[in-house]
Amino acid sequence: MGTSYAIALGSNMRHPRHGAPARVLEAALCALADGPCALIDHSAIMHSRPIGPSLRRYANAAALIETELDPLDVLHHLKKLEGEFGRQKRGQNWRARVLDLDIILWSGGVWTDDQLVIPHPAFRSRAFVLNPLKQIARDWRDPLSRRRVAHLAALLPKSSAF
Repeated sequence: MGTSYAIALGSNMRHPRHGAPARVLEAALCALADGPCALIDHSAIMHSRPIGPSLRRYANAAALIETELDPLDVLHHLKKLEGEFGRQKRGQNWRARVLDLDIILWSGGVWTDDQLVIPHPAFRSRAFVLNPLKQIARDWRDPLSRRRVAHLAALLPKSSAF
């Protein structure tokens, strides 16, 4: 049996082959299932307002994958997929992007090094992450707060809704 990971997906740019952001996420979910990861489940695709300077609405989803890869190898796999979808070099937060894939939680608890921090440092305050994630992993616990995903989502301010 492999290790489980909760992945957040986001897109707010059209892709030349896949089209609108929701279609980009559908294609990304298929790509996640191909290769070293097994796609266990995924949420519905939701839409959210942008944060930061971007003006385009986002399509968001969450996925549960299982793999034998360690967290750094999963991170590198996700970054490779982003690149295959045309994601440009990282560095500008909250800008338009074809595909954004982030590790939110993993079944191993906490991971911290200079390349990756799990749980994702900002996930507890982001409706566009928690709402899709609670569809498929409502009982997963944040290893730091010990709260379930459903509880974290319920704690969000009403103003953070989609």
